[in-house]
Amino acid sequence: MGEAGVLIALWIAFAATHMGLSSVRLRPALLARLGEQGFLAAYSLVSFAIFVPLVWYYFAHKHAGSLLWTVPIGTAGRWAIYVGMGVAFVLMACALVRPSPHAVGGDRSGGVNGLQRITRHGLFMGLALFAALHLIPNGYASDVAFFGGLAVFSVVGAAHQDRRKLVLEAETYGPLVEQTPFLPFTGSETLQGLRGLPVLGLVLGVALTVVLRWFHGSLF
Repeated sequence: MGEAGVLIALWIAFAATHMGLSSVRLRPALLARLGEQGFLAAYSLVSFAIFVPLVWYYFAHKHAGSLLWTVPIGTAGRWAIYVGMGVAFVLMACALVRPSPHAVGGDRSGGVNGLQRITRHGLFMGLALFAALHLIPNGYASDVAFFGGLAVFSVVGAAHQDRRKLVLEAETYGPLVEQTPFLPFTGSETLQGLRGLPVLGLVLGVALTVVLRWFHGSLF
């Protein structure tokens, strides 16, 4: 199968269980049987049972397989990637600092927040951007399988979340879909969204970008 094949198989298994357990058909039945806390515990356990080996296998087989592409980056390109990574980490940090009202346990009475005016899937889209940027300088088969899989899973996962919530929470989630963009920076209220981002999320995102850039060589 090869290293890339193993990584693709692990991504398929992760996506199938991750989305299957949270599907419209299966999730309500599991919630009724396990309760919300039990469901979250089982959901997390299954996710980690696949995701941890997936990450471990990739780090054990980085830059393996055929070289599919090589991109001359240069100084300008490298700084463009750094800026893009900053955007990715800010999206993820803001999503964690100020979760969506439609997240588990969220306050459904709240209005559209700053991040949602940029994208209603800050965490997913931050991960997708993070993965896409890593595809540029990493052209070996195992790298493409890992980062490409992360990018595809993030976008498909966001779409799956939309479909599920439109069924289960149509009255409140439908208006949110109408008011907010799926892909980041594609809506008409992006500037307003940028002004409404939480300061803590901005600081954490930029700080994480700087720290990881500084220690990237020794850590990864």
